[in-house]
Amino acid sequence: MPTRVAPAVPPFEPEVATIIDRTMKGQPPLHLFATLARDSRLAKKFFAGGLLDKGNLTIRQREVVIHRTTALCRSEYEWGVHVTAFAQHAGLTPEQVHSTAAGTAEDACWTPEDRVLIRLCDALHETCDIDDGLWQELQERFNENAIMELLMLAGFYRTVSYLTNGLRLPLESIGARFPV
Repeated sequence: MPTRVAPAVPPFEPEVATIIDRTMKGQPPLHLFATLARDSRLAKKFFAGGLLDKGNLTIRQREVVIHRTTALCRSEYEWGVHVTAFAQHAGLTPEQVHSTAAGTAEDACWTPEDRVLIRLCDALHETCDIDDGLWQELQERFNENAIMELLMLAGFYRTVSYLTNGLRLPLESIGARFPV
């Protein structure tokens, strides 16, 4: 299925080019980034909203949430990019990566903390809310700032999934594919 919006062609607006170059570390831009570069305002807002910096979460916590959220939203594009770029660095095993897309929080591969994160993603995806029991479990493991970051992270990657799916972005050649 062809993309619905053609990506911008370099050279990009200088400020956007700088942001993309810093993010891509010398590699060609991802389809998503080149498409957003069509509108410098949207591109700057998108990059300003990202949560890939050092915050209240470990890379593992962050990636469990991103992998699960994008898988639930059926964004093979974004799930695949994050699996390729971050799964190994986050310490996710092949079984855990598989489970983010095709498993449950009860899969044997998950730690108790991972299970809470998976259940958080599932609850947000299904109801856009967190019941009191899950909230209590989150509070036992995370401080309030980390919980707010988890909510923002899941919401941001739901938005990214809307973009990748709605624009029909072609899968990145470097990206992992959903398990069959």
